[in-house]
Parts: sequence; structure tokens; C-alpha cells
Amino acid sequence: MAQGDTIIRFENVSFGYGHNKPILEDVSFPIRRGAKLTLMGQNGAGKSTIFGLITGAHHPEDGKVHVVQGISIALSRQVIPRADLGLTVREFFEKCFSKKVYDIDPKIEAVLEVVNLHAPLTRVVKSFSGGQQARLLLASALIQDPDVLLLDEPTNNLDKAGIAHLKQFLLDYKKTCIVISHDAEFLNSFTEGVLYLNIYNRKIEQYVGNYFDVVKQISAQIEKENAKNAQLAKEIQANKDKANFFAMKGGQMRMVAKRMRDKVEEMEEAKVDVRKEDRTIRPFTIPSQPELTGEILNISSFTVFRNHKPTERKTKVSLKRKHHLLLSGPNGIGKSTLLESIATGKEKGSTIAPGVRVGYYRQDFSTLNFEDTVYQSLARAIQSVDGRLDEERMRSVAASFLITSDVIYTKIGSLSEGQKGLVAFAQLVLERPGLLILDEPTNHINFRHLPVIAKALDQYEGAMILVSHVPEFVKQIRIDDLLNLEK
Repeated sequence: MAQGDTIIRFENVSFGYGHNKPILEDVSFPIRRGAKLTLMGQNGAGKSTIFGLITGAHHPEDGKVHVVQGISIALSRQVIPRADLGLTVREFFEKCFSKKVYDIDPKIEAVLEVVNLHAPLTRVVKSFSGGQQARLLLASALIQDPDVLLLDEPTNNLDKAGIAHLKQFLLDYKKTCIVISHDAEFLNSFTEGVLYLNIYNRKIEQYVGNYFDVVKQISAQIEKENAKNAQLAKEIQANKDKANFFAMKGGQMRMVAKRMRDKVEEMEEAKVDVRKEDRTIRPFTIPSQPELTGEILNISSFTVFRNHKPTERKTKVSLKRKHHLLLSGPNGIGKSTLLESIATGKEKGSTIAPGVRVGYYRQDFSTLNFEDTVYQSLARAIQSVDGRLDEERMRSVAASFLITSDVIYTKIGSLSEGQKGLVAFAQLVLERPGLLILDEPTNHINFRHLPVIAKALDQYEGAMILVSHVPEFVKQIRIDDLLNLEK
């Protein structure tokens, strides 16, 4: 089959999770051999579901997904399934194949070299850092040598070197690749077109061009739609006023008034709903614990990992109110391990002052109970501080993070990764922490929300420790001190 021929085609596909959560309605589009595409859409719109339909993990309610016979497809997921975290590296890669692969070790070592990760094959997956796990996920797709490579948020947790390595790999990649990501610079480096999942009409819109070009096209289209709505609203009001005037005249003027009201109805139907994809979370503040004075956190030593071996380092870090610390270092050096040990009080070299409330944003969202509904999680957060449930305030905070009535009673485990992140931020607002610990808070989050989140962190008045591999995000936040674990 020649380069550019259609290898996957959606034909009038409809899919949803029950009648309350439709994802696609009568969607048709082709995917061509050798294409490098971005799949865009709001958190929770159903981007990962599209991947599930391509791989066959989901089946359409109506229509059909055609895949050319003999085409192999591999998916690199957003996160490693919890059930796989206890596997060794070798066992993790063996699970990628339906049949036993003999002499698999050289293949594993070769693909780990491609993703720039060096580790013994007997090492347990859960012992790797978030960035190293991201590389394992990518390698698990590459080892299958697929015709179609599906990457779901591949840059999450990757450091600068890891992102550069992946970017070059995709530029050199000769086969079909579809990527879901919120990293605009990364996407723009290789994207040739965009599949845009419109959450309002549940259709896929296709655009040609690099990522930034497409974003401009979509913005221009939205401006055009808004201008059309504004003009129609003006005409509707003028016709309503005339209809009311003629109706007051009585007689045959009432027929004129009726025709004008009919025209108003036609114009109302012609209005275009504003795209829900373009909604952004409202500006918010994370209130800090007000009564704290003096030192909130002291760090005198920490552990780093070199060639998978722990080494203790000495330091002098003292955090008080309004003191923001950036923790830096490459993937695998121990940043997440240090944050977790500080948050849980298990770090021998750190001390949190008595009575300090800790707000901890984990990159894997394991501070959230996946069996809770969003309502239960947020209710517990506000009750832990106030001792009672202020439902009006809780719902107001939830709404500011786009957690609406159709989401609030959903189990957290059923949410998209991006929605889990927004729930985690809503929880921090309700907890009013004195010490805020944030591990990669940009992961999975829609790029439109990031400036709003950065401003909230910049203005946070408690003590804060931040880990982030996104320089553009960090630049927007006041940083008072830097602890580089590599030095």
C-alpha cells in the first residue's frame, strides 16, 4: 500500500458511555498511511476513547471503524495500569505480546536504548520515577514495531532531555503516528494535521497544517461564530420590538407581528452554540492556612539516586510563609520520592512544623480515592478544615474548575486524567494548606488552563515546593529558592 493511502476509516461512528455521556455522533474521517496527527479536545471530551475505538478496546454503537487488514496498532497509554506496577521490566514487556516472544531480552534492551532509559530487566516497574515510567510506556509501544503508533500524553513527567529525545524520534519516524498532548511546543515540532474532537456537537473536525496554524484557524472560526451570534442577537431583539409594536395595533397588524415572531424563531435556531472546548477554568486562589508564623518546613538532608543507588546529600532549606521553592533535577534522581517522603513525614532530613496542613498534588493523583465520587472527595476536603459541609461553597469551587452537575456524582476513577487534575486543584482550594507540595501539576491539564493555574500558584501565600519540567509554566510563578538535586 502506498504512502498516503487510507489505512483507518471511521464511518458514521456513534459511541457513548450510556445515554448520559455521549462521545461521538455519526462521525466519519480517514487516517492515511504515514500521517503525523494531533488529536485535540477538552479534558473529558473523549480523546482516549477515540484511541480505544481504533485499537478495538471499544466498539461503536452505530457505524464502523475500518482498519486495513494486516495493519498493526500499538498504544502508549497516559499511565501504567496499577495492576502492572508490581511487574519486572521483563514481565512488563512480555505482556505487550499475545504470544510468547523468545529471546526477548535483546529486543527490550534495544528499545530502552531508543527511549534513553537504562535499567536492569529484573527491576520492578513501580520503583521507577514518573518520567522513567513515561519512557517505559513509550518503549512498550515501540517494541511492537506497529504500523500505527498511538501516543496518549507521551511528554507527561518527561524532563527536557526526554522531550527532546522523543521529539527527534517522531521527526524521524516513517510510519503513522497520532498523538494526544497538551504540550503546544512539542506538538508543533512534528504535527502535519489535527483531528479536533468538538465536545458540543460530538464531531471530529479535520485541519491541515502545523499545530499553531490549526489553533489560529480554530480561533478564527470561533470569532466568526461569535460575530454571527452577536449580529443575530441584534436582529432578533429588533424583530421582537417590532412584533410587540404591531401586536399592540390590533387588526391585520397582528398577522405582521406573527410573521415577525416566526422570523425570530428561525434566527434563534440559526445561532451557533459557543464551543465548550474553549471554556477555561475561572481564576482562583488557593487560600493559605492563616495562623502560621515562623518556620513551616526545614530540610537538612535528602537522598538522590545515581545508577539506581541511593546517596544522601546535605542541604540547608528553611521555608516560611510566602516562600516558594523549585525542586529540579533529571528523571529518576528522586524528586517525587523526596516530595512524597516530606508530605508523609517519612523524610528523616525534613521537619514540618506542628499544626501545618499539607496540600499534596501527586502526579499520579493517588491522594484521591478513585472509588469516591467527586462530591464525596470535595465534601471530605471541606469538612476536614471547617468541620462541616458548606455545600454552596463546595459547589461554587467545583464549578470554577468545570466540575458541573453531570460530573460531580461521577466516580473519580471514571474521570479522564485531566479531570482528575482539576478535582485535585479544587480539593487544594478547599483544604487551605499551609504547605503546598506540587509534583508535575501541568500533566494532563488542558493548555488553556495552565496560565490560570500558574497565577494561582504565583499568588499563593503559604510555603510551596514545586516540581515541573515545563519552563514556560515555571516562568509565570514567583520562585524564591532553587534546590537542584543533581548538584
